[in-house]
Amino acid sequence: MKASDDRSPAPSAVVEQYVVRLASLIKAYAPHDGCFDLRIPGVHVIRRSRTYAELVHGLQQSALCIVAQGAKSVMVGRDVYEYDASRMIVFSVDMPVASQVTRASFSEPFLCLRLDLDPQEVAKLVLKVYPRGLPPVHESRGVYVGQADVNIFNAAIRMVELMAQPGDAELLAPLVVDEILIRLLRSPIGVRVAQVGLADSGVYGVAKAVSWLRANFSQPMKVEGLAKLANMSVSSFHQHFKIVTSMSPLQYQKVLRLQEARRLMMSSMMDAGTANRHVGYVSASQFSREYGRFFGSTPTKDIARLREQVGAAAGE
Repeated sequence: MKASDDRSPAPSAVVEQYVVRLASLIKAYAPHDGCFDLRIPGVHVIRRSRTYAELVHGLQQSALCIVAQGAKSVMVGRDVYEYDASRMIVFSVDMPVASQVTRASFSEPFLCLRLDLDPQEVAKLVLKVYPRGLPPVHESRGVYVGQADVNIFNAAIRMVELMAQPGDAELLAPLVVDEILIRLLRSPIGVRVAQVGLADSGVYGVAKAVSWLRANFSQPMKVEGLAKLANMSVSSFHQHFKIVTSMSPLQYQKVLRLQEARRLMMSSMMDAGTANRHVGYVSASQFSREYGRFFGSTPTKDIARLREQVGAAAGE
C-alpha cells in the first residue's frame, strides 16, 4: 500500500534552482557515502551513491527530510512512502522502518538534508503560528509527505551556507531552523505536523510510549503501563498507536528487538543465541522463527549474506 499527501511529479522550475544549489552544498559536507552531522545539533546531511535491491532496516528518528537529488522509499508497517526533490517527508515519531534508495548513482548520488524534530521546540512555534488554536485534525499518522516548498528550500540553503561561518552558525542557524519549522507548520501538512508538540494530541502520547519502548525494548511490556504513560485508556492507546506507527505496541517492540539483534550480530560478532537473549527473547526457537519471517532467512544465513555483501562492497 502506498501512502502520500502529494504526488507532484517533479519540482517546479523555481524550486529546481534551489534544489541544484542545495545539492551542491550537501555534496561539500558529505564527501562520501554516509550521514554527517553539521555544526549545530540536530542537522545532518546524507549521501548514498548506489541503490540496493533489498530493504535496509533501521530506526528512523522524528525528523523533516528534504531531498536535493535522487529518490527514496520508506516502508512503515505495510505503508510505503516515496519522496524525492519534489516531495519532502516528515516523521512525527521515532519508528522502525525499512528503507530503500530508489534513485542514485556515483555521478548523481542521493542527497538529503535531515532536520531532527524537537517536540518542545515545535510546541513553542505552534503557539506562534496558530495563536487561536489548531483547526481540527482528522488523522494522526506517523509519516506525512508534502509538496516541496520553495521557501523551505531557500531557508535550508541559507542554513547550510552558515555552516562555513562558525560564529554566525551558532548564532543565526538556530533562527533559520525556526524559520524552516514555521514554514513547515504553515504548509498544507502543517496542522498534522503540529501534533508532534501538543501534549493533548494522540501523536504526542504515542511518542512518549515509543520513547519508553526504545529505552526498554528488552524488558517485558505491559500495555496498561504504556497507556497510562500516554495518558489514554488502553483501547484508545491501541487505536492511536496503530494509526501513528502502523503497528501494534507488541509488533513495534518485536521489530525493535529483531533490528537490535541483527545489529549486534553484525557489529559485535555476537552469535544468534547471545543476541536473542540480549534483546529480551526467552525462546531461541521463537527468535529464529520471527527473525526468519521478518528478514527472510535464518539469523545465521542472513548475517553470513550481509557480511559477504559488505566484503564485496569494500573490495570494489
